[in-house]
Amino acid sequence: MEKNSSNTLAARIINCLQTILELEPLLCRLEAGDLLLSEFNVLKAFLNGMDSLALDEDDVARIETATERFLQELKTPVALTRTGAAKNMTLQ
Repeated sequence: MEKNSSNTLAARIINCLQTILELEPLLCRLEAGDLLLSEFNVLKAFLNGMDSLALDEDDVARIETATERFLQELKTPVALTRTGAAKNMTLQ
């Protein structure tokens, strides 16, 4: 059962990281996107090294919460990009 639980935790983290990485083209269009894109290599390296990590529920829950907050933070800049008004918008 331990292996199945570990696989489930890894799948949840992979889902979060892939969700963020899928935003790369969108972030390229945001003024503050360059700052965020510089961190994408770190996320990609983390994703590639998932096999060697010991995971627990609390850590995975924190990553899921952080992912949700990040996506919420992007709602306004993304909406503004779609209307063409995001040229001077920066993330807080």
